[in-house]
Amino acid sequence: MKPPRFKYHDPTTLDEALGLLATYGDQAKILAGGQSLVPTMNFRLARPDHLVDINRIGELAAVSSGAGGLVVGAMTRQRTLERSDLIGQNCPLVTQAMPYIGHPQIRNRGTIGGSVVHADPAAELPAVMVAADARLTLQKRDGERVVEATDFFVGQLTTVVEPDEMLVRIELPAWPERSGSSLQEVAMRLGDFALGGVATILSLGADGRIARARIACFGVDERPIRVAEAEQSLVGSAPDEAAFAEAGRIVSARVDPSDDIHASAGYRRRLAGILTRRALAASLIQIKEAVA
Repeated sequence: MKPPRFKYHDPTTLDEALGLLATYGDQAKILAGGQSLVPTMNFRLARPDHLVDINRIGELAAVSSGAGGLVVGAMTRQRTLERSDLIGQNCPLVTQAMPYIGHPQIRNRGTIGGSVVHADPAAELPAVMVAADARLTLQKRDGERVVEATDFFVGQLTTVVEPDEMLVRIELPAWPERSGSSLQEVAMRLGDFALGGVATILSLGADGRIARARIACFGVDERPIRVAEAEQSLVGSAPDEAAFAEAGRIVSARVDPSDDIHASAGYRRRLAGILTRRALAASLIQIKEAVA
């Protein structure tokens, strides 16, 4: 199929792009990597009157580090994230997620901002943002605001981004030493959206006990969710199978999946608990390897 008619805009500066969004509002869609938008346009599920292509705005594709962590431009390609030593050293959870996202051809074009704003509840990067305590900067012509990742996702394919706003950068805060992370998922085939998945980050204190934990689930609710109750159950505990099993039990009880043709709600609920245990165990292994 072919998309409906639209007017194409090709801005070269951020100011120009924000001006177009201010002018056309909800009649416009932003084109980044196009891996989600173009298919939905071809099926006429999305019917924008104006398409704002931001691929020539170079300032949106930078990755840098600072005292507080990493700053990633929204137009950064997923393949760049996958191969970046800076990302791997400072936020390995992003690197760990990349092989699960589609296929290399998709990651060559897909962007971090596009995936996050698309907000598919079964996608990996939104859950990574939630687990990593990311802060997302939204900009419009007359100002900007910063939104915590836990507040960014509203529901299925829905975020807090307004029609005249654009996600311009993502801040990934630094985690303390003796931290490890993991992303675990189950899909029908490699590259498919997950039937369920879990992203975890674990930090140990000087006494060897868990000082901090993050657990974010995807594919098992209408949006990526952090399970604070399971995280709190881990803090102060020894990092062992019993603690991980209890966190998995809490996660299974907390998520709210739905049935579809691929899996039942019960299967997804049980899967979330199992993957939580696996991801926490893998996070611990990463810590041990780093200090060995």
